[in-house]
Amino acid sequence: MSQDTYCVLGNPVEHSRSPWIHARFAELTGQDLSYGRQRIELGQFAQDIAALQAAQCRGCNVTVPFKFEAAELAQHLSPRAQLAGAANVLSLRADGIHADNTDGIGLVKDIEHNANRPLAGQDVLLIGAGGAAAGVLGPLLDARPARLVVVNRTHAKALDLVARHQTLADRNGCQLEAPPIDQIKGDFAVVINATASSLSGAEVPVPASVLRPGSLALDMMYGPAAQGFLSWAAAHGSQGRDGLGMLVEQAAEAFEIWRGVRPPSAQVLAELRALL
Repeated sequence: MSQDTYCVLGNPVEHSRSPWIHARFAELTGQDLSYGRQRIELGQFAQDIAALQAAQCRGCNVTVPFKFEAAELAQHLSPRAQLAGAANVLSLRADGIHADNTDGIGLVKDIEHNANRPLAGQDVLLIGAGGAAAGVLGPLLDARPARLVVVNRTHAKALDLVARHQTLADRNGCQLEAPPIDQIKGDFAVVINATASSLSGAEVPVPASVLRPGSLALDMMYGPAAQGFLSWAAAHGSQGRDGLGMLVEQAAEAFEIWRGVRPPSAQVLAELRALL
């Protein structure tokens, strides 16, 4: 019987640690599978997914910049993928493509459990309104912060994202706002960078006044890509954190969707940090 195959898709994708993470999950849970990485050229996402289906691939993780396309392509969307309008997990099944989004639950677990920062009742700033931000906003709201502010260089995108999540915010008693990026009021216990500014080496798109002493400042990127944001946070007395914990936690959620087994994410995160 042939081994089940999975992969991570993106552009760029060469730096991805997902193959190592899923191989370790498989080893620790006794699952027989292989997991690779595949670079997708812009405009080729649908064709490459069709090729993976033809090759009997069982599922894939989707990273920048294809999360919106992944949701649009799927025939079946989980409630959280539907709310986000973006997907980072595809299951390729006989009845079609099933899409889910584990980014948000992975981020919340990393903040609350690994970084030991409860979000309930806190003020949170989310920078960005692309696929990464869309994937995490719902689960962040479900963690019941007092106030959650979304800012983006293109203000209209932030407004759209907030409008889509307003009902959920109201249900959770959270004040949800999307001011222009140059009109942010107050400071925040948690600041999350969901933009690709780190990848391009661009400056942090918000002023340091958004930080409090001891704020948690988390960049969803990891490795060298996150360093600029982490240095900025440290220079202003905040606790910087990269996206490695989020990566492992969202991967654990995906692994459970695919295999029905919960891998030991805390152990694998500790091993990966030691490795890097």
